[in-house]
Formats: sequence, structure tokens, C-alpha cells
Amino acid sequence: MELLTAVWLIVGGLLEPCWVIALKKSDSYRNRKWAVAAAILIVASPFFLSLAMLDMHMGTAYAIWTGIGAIGTMIAGYLLYQEKIDRLQIFFVFVIVAGITGLQYFGGA
Repeated sequence: MELLTAVWLIVGGLLEPCWVIALKKSDSYRNRKWAVAAAILIVASPFFLSLAMLDMHMGTAYAIWTGIGAIGTMIAGYLLYQEKIDRLQIFFVFVIVAGITGLQYFGGA
């Protein structure tokens, strides 16, 4: 994978928790500032995914993007909203990371 492709994919994945946070802060779209931020980020995140898919297999890119977003959202919930994370959740986060790693190294990308 080229460096720029990896950058697009990581940026897109990191924007996933950003739009989820903005969506939560929008208070079901009652707070317009956060609602607009969420809408922009909801468009921006898959845009960067689409850039990464120019040089990657679609399934691999999507799995990595989703994994970054899921892990990032769980960490953001823990840090920003004191949401509890139990051992089973941590185990499955490692399963996601293992799957992403496996796809990258053995997925034929």
C-alpha cells in the first residue's frame, strides 16, 4: 500500500468517530452548529475512503476504515463520556485489529 493511500484511509477512519461525536453533540439535530459539523464529517469520511479505494481492494479498504472508526468511537466514548468498556469489548477490539492486520498482510491487496 502506498503511503498516500494509507494516509487517506487513516484520515477517513479517524473522521468516523468525529462525526459520531458531532452527531451526539447535535442533540438529535437541535444544535445546528454540531448538526452541520456532523453532516460535513459524514460526507468527508467516505470521501477519503473513496480516495484510498483508488489503490486498494474495496473490501480491504472498507474493513480497515470501519475498524478504525469502530475502535476510535469506542475510545472516544470512554474518554469523552466515561462510557464503560469491559474485558470482552477489549477482546473484540483486538479481534478487529487482528482482522485488519490479516486483511492487510494476507488479503492480496
